[in-house]
Amino acid sequence: MGVTSSRWCALLLMSAMSAVPAFAQQKTGPGVPEDDSLTWHGITLYGVVDAGIQYDTHSAPFTPYRPAASGNIVRSNDYESPVGVTPSNMGQSRVGLQGTESLINDWSAVFQVESFFNPQSGQIADSLKSLAVNNGKSVQNQNIGVDGSSAGQAFQTAFVGVQSAQFGALTFGRQVTLLSAGAIQYDPNFLATAFGVLGASNTYAGAGSSETNRLDSTAKYLVKFGDLHFGALYKFNDSSGSASTAYQADIGGSFAGASLDAFYSKINDSITASSLTATQVTALPALGYSASNSLAATVADVTTYSFMGSYQLDPVRLFAGYLHIKYADPSTALSAGYTDIGGYVLAVITNNAYLDPKLVRVYWTGVRYTVIHGLDLTAAYYSVHQNAYGTKTLADCTTTAHSVCSGSLEGFSFDADYRFNVHFDAYLGAMYSGVHDGMASGYLYSTNINPTIGFRYKF
Repeated sequence: MGVTSSRWCALLLMSAMSAVPAFAQQKTGPGVPEDDSLTWHGITLYGVVDAGIQYDTHSAPFTPYRPAASGNIVRSNDYESPVGVTPSNMGQSRVGLQGTESLINDWSAVFQVESFFNPQSGQIADSLKSLAVNNGKSVQNQNIGVDGSSAGQAFQTAFVGVQSAQFGALTFGRQVTLLSAGAIQYDPNFLATAFGVLGASNTYAGAGSSETNRLDSTAKYLVKFGDLHFGALYKFNDSSGSASTAYQADIGGSFAGASLDAFYSKINDSITASSLTATQVTALPALGYSASNSLAATVADVTTYSFMGSYQLDPVRLFAGYLHIKYADPSTALSAGYTDIGGYVLAVITNNAYLDPKLVRVYWTGVRYTVIHGLDLTAAYYSVHQNAYGTKTLADCTTTAHSVCSGSLEGFSFDADYRFNVHFDAYLGAMYSGVHDGMASGYLYSTNINPTIGFRYKF
């Protein structure tokens, strides 16, 4: 028996944006019913265009490259109070194709490809370019530059595989990770970049790095048994050894309005990229690198476990989650000249940043209240805590003088989203964020508030 377009949309968006539960895509993906979808011969064209206006009390000037043009949360180079058009505030702007082809019995072949873009600039989303254009610049001359999994690739998602109602789905390619998909489902703001720390940072949903929300060369398996579901993911490195490999697992279930998931993740040689200093840029010609596509990076082996849950009690839905992230020096060091995603070259690499492991604990909770049909109000709180991981004189320090000292980040937000129909919605809201002690080291300002209003069209 073949799979209908509506069931396929649920499965594919489940695989691309949710660990297993399909309903998460209704908040972040197209969510367009079968009789209104652009489906032809089993292939569906879909997309999201999201843009609005934002003001930040403390921010660097907005960028045309990063998927979210602003920083949204407070960042180290915030030196202005800009206002401008920002994309993908509520949901990632994208265009994609997905399809299914019946094979035998209940087996079908499946595929999905999608590209991320910035509607305010017309640029393909490229977080690493937002870093590269800041190479060699002083803080007061930089724009927003934030690492991420979007690096100018033609396709942010690209996978093919098979699926069966009885045996689950097995897919291969560039795919969203299980942990990131789970965060979409259990974040009160569904990873909206303008209204939640998880969406604004992507470091935490990415299991320690915002580059690892999506991973190349992965095999992913998802299966459901009644109210229980299971997921597994493995990233290959196209060679022998464990360097640059990754694996994740998810187990969860739902019952009587409650939904719970537990995740485990291990990412070897996880990369956090950053802009080059003026001194580092000066040295590039002798190394044979160009400032336009070179970056610095810190490398770590990162282990993460997480518990997330929600409870539906109409018209209210409650959310809560916990992430524990451990950074350790990589067992296999990367060498300068390593090619990162999008073809960017890591000209300067730090492999020994965590002589003592860095531990990050992330907590969040929130509530979404459906006032009337189509109108949702969301309130959320996020808290991030970092241990003191310095050595010798910096051991156990609690101060803004050093980034290795213990510190914290907190954020809370309130937003409203009104859906006129399945295609079009309007939103407004704001998020406060603040950093303290070691997490505020080097920051020009320690707080930011980002009032935002915008529109989103889905097809």
